[in-house]
Amino acid sequence: MSFKVHVEPSGHEFSVDADESILDAAVRQGVNLTYGCRNGFCGECKSTLLEGDVSYAGGTPPALEDLPENSCLTCKAIPSTDIRLESKEIVEAADIEIREFPCRVDKIEHLNDDVIRLYLKLPEGERLQFLAGQYLNFILEDGSKRAFSIANAPHNDDYIELHIRHVAGGSFTDFLFDGMEEKSILRLEAPLGSYFLREESSRPIIFMGGGTGFAPLKGIIEHAFEIGIDRPMHLYWGVRAKQDLYLPEMPEAWAREHANFSYTPVLSEPDSDWEGKNGWVHDQVISDNPDLSGHEVYMSGPPPMIKAGKDTFLAHGLSEEHLFSDSFEYGAAAK
Repeated sequence: MSFKVHVEPSGHEFSVDADESILDAAVRQGVNLTYGCRNGFCGECKSTLLEGDVSYAGGTPPALEDLPENSCLTCKAIPSTDIRLESKEIVEAADIEIREFPCRVDKIEHLNDDVIRLYLKLPEGERLQFLAGQYLNFILEDGSKRAFSIANAPHNDDYIELHIRHVAGGSFTDFLFDGMEEKSILRLEAPLGSYFLREESSRPIIFMGGGTGFAPLKGIIEHAFEIGIDRPMHLYWGVRAKQDLYLPEMPEAWAREHANFSYTPVLSEPDSDWEGKNGWVHDQVISDNPDLSGHEVYMSGPPPMIKAGKDTFLAHGLSEEHLFSDSFEYGAAAK
């Protein structure tokens, strides 16, 4: 059994499965209701129940105390009828509050010689609300900041996932690779940036990543799968050599499992046994798509790739309003 939720004032509607919270169902279907802890303590998801009935497994959440009788915490509320709800929704990145908070390094994975994957855990009961593709800053002891893209999708928010490449001469990445241990405590500022999936579009999507520019694209693509986007999507991942495709099995699996998704890795300095595409990744995009006038393009990675891609794609019919980019400023000062 499932129930319908109608949200005012947006008019959005979505279904909630049996024993599923309103918020979990909304996140699963791409409706961006506001939230904080997702545990019933902070009250950030407070909404007004206009029609219908809900229940709370485990009893009334603490944040409901002293609130009006028709208040509803979507993170814990389970509908027992169709409901109509008045609730704030996230329309754009500026609608999400930027916060500072500590986090714990829960796990470190070495994906190849110069890329690690970090899993960061927020304090107990805390969750980070963000849009797929946004980034965060590490805040260092001297007040300086280092930016990294969030690699997980918003629905999978038990941990924050980062892909970090070791930058020669970068003191912070030196520390991350050689001095940091699991259980270390770091301070973050998030979410940041206007690089995120435009869900309302109907255009075919081209994703182009260079190196760890795969990270935000991973989050965006996983989010697109989660909310059921069925328009064609093609990922081009450009690196130097085969070992730099640090999670090669992941996009390969996406291509097998989703009929609307395609994947093309491109090597600029191909290995002797490489049988795939080689050269510059933006050239491969144009080779496959000489007319981009009907497409939407998301690209992330080093500045030279971003500039070359922008110049080339605009010359092949892509409109600037449908081009979105996240330029990784590698170097000691930035990382």
